[in-house]
Amino acid sequence: MRMDHNTLMNYMMKGDKRNSEFLNTYLPMVYERRHESGIDQLVNGIKGIVMSVCRGDALPYISRLYLMTPYRFVSSYLNSTHRIYILEYKKNLPLYIILEPLSDNFVDELTEMNMLYPLSRKKPNARYVGEIFQCQDKNETVKILQSQDIIFHKERDTPNQFYSNNNFIFSKTSTFTRNRIGYTSASFDDPDSLGFGEKIIPSEYFMNVLQKMDEIHQSADLDKYIGGIDHIATRLLYGDREEAILEFLTMTNYYYWGAYNIEDQNSSTNVTRHPGALPDASMELNSPAKVFTANNTPAFLNSFLKLPMPTETFVLRYGRRLHHLAFEIKDIRYSESLQAIDYVVSRLKDNSIEFLARVFGGCEDGPDLRQIFSRTCGFDNVITEYVQRCKNFQGFFTKENVGDLTAAAGLEVAQREGVYD
Repeated sequence: MRMDHNTLMNYMMKGDKRNSEFLNTYLPMVYERRHESGIDQLVNGIKGIVMSVCRGDALPYISRLYLMTPYRFVSSYLNSTHRIYILEYKKNLPLYIILEPLSDNFVDELTEMNMLYPLSRKKPNARYVGEIFQCQDKNETVKILQSQDIIFHKERDTPNQFYSNNNFIFSKTSTFTRNRIGYTSASFDDPDSLGFGEKIIPSEYFMNVLQKMDEIHQSADLDKYIGGIDHIATRLLYGDREEAILEFLTMTNYYYWGAYNIEDQNSSTNVTRHPGALPDASMELNSPAKVFTANNTPAFLNSFLKLPMPTETFVLRYGRRLHHLAFEIKDIRYSESLQAIDYVVSRLKDNSIEFLARVFGGCEDGPDLRQIFSRTCGFDNVITEYVQRCKNFQGFFTKENVGDLTAAAGLEVAQREGVYD
């Protein structure tokens, strides 16, 4: 279901974050231009997310996804630079696309960005690429956005052959988020038709490893409780927050839901959502929310305030990039005394998955949500979040939970090797 244009133009943003005159001026202009140019009608929702890992990490990474998520391998392909793995949860939800370079020495812009920062250079090809949106007409979508000075990838820009596919076109990497947005008019029902490369049959060893991990997942009943992707969260610098939001809204049909200040962590969390989620939050999994987190004041001025600043500390160590992928925990009690999320966390801990702090939030007395962060994954440098929205909770998050999660993630960054002295 699409949000009516008048509803969008009169939408009252949630939260307590005061935006600048710059954002307040341009936000309605972006919405109006999308409507008049046809972008709102052309662009649908997210049909795939793309992650890059280092050579040799695809199998252990997919194994971890088998344990921690409902995504399952469906096919793999080979082009001149990468193996490409396709994972799927449900037909109407985004595919999980994984790129693994064929060479340890492969270098593209992802590698170059990672090499700039002390904690990301340890895994030089491990990085989130971005989302692929399905649209009614890829060529018309690109034509409109190019007229608005959105720049798109050209084949000569990178040796990475994943982008040289006539079924897709990707934007240039964003200056503000270091993510790309891809567009396709193709159907994702049959990955073989998407032109990723020569189809390859995984080895018996590869499939046996995944089967064993799937058995662990199911024997722990995790398949009953873990659902699809709830939101996709990027961390960026203080000065890039409003530009990143407006850029993303220019290029998609999402709307700015709102933002909350987390004063004691010197940050704000800003949420954009698919229009289908306004009347029906259950539609969020079809096209997950995009979240942008940034400092309230830049690092070089924080010495006046002397506040924690885990958000900008993360960016200084890893660069602007994806911080976490959040997965739904279905609102089903495991027992009278145990919520589903608490059960999931306990079983994952039994299987050597480490978490930051504890589960935050309550779900006992009324609508609420419970959330927790895992430790950063060593294969993609991304945290996994689990979120259980209890008793038809209608908001997107609570300010208290976000503050606690932000602080927990900040402690982990401070503990990792290679930080600046």
